[in-house]
Amino acid sequence: MINKIGQIMLYVTNQEKAVDFWTKKVGFSIVAEENGQGMRWIEIAPSKESETSIILHDKEVIAKMSPELNLGTPSLMFTTENLDELYTNLENQSVLVGEIMEMPTGRVFNFADSEQNYFAVMEKSK
Repeated sequence: MINKIGQIMLYVTNQEKAVDFWTKKVGFSIVAEENGQGMRWIEIAPSKESETSIILHDKEVIAKMSPELNLGTPSLMFTTENLDELYTNLENQSVLVGEIMEMPTGRVFNFADSEQNYFAVMEKSK
């Protein structure tokens, strides 16, 4: 039986830019990095203790290895305890952010990574 989400695959065209974006602008940490069999992948997460991580794969390499895979960007919703602070931090680093919106489940905004993939962040109470 499945009991948690372990990793999310994110296929990117430039792994170095993706690592820079997620670590320097969003504050994620590199959990692991592997390089073998003609592939390189980087595991990142909000913290080293996170149960779920994102694996940054080279889109071109994966497309050649497994042309049947859907290499589109997953629709991810992150959470934060301080939406305003995160919004300001991203905006100050020239990250494209959408406006903060009130939803029935709480306040939320979206942001784009260095490849113009969009992700959302929702505020969760402490």
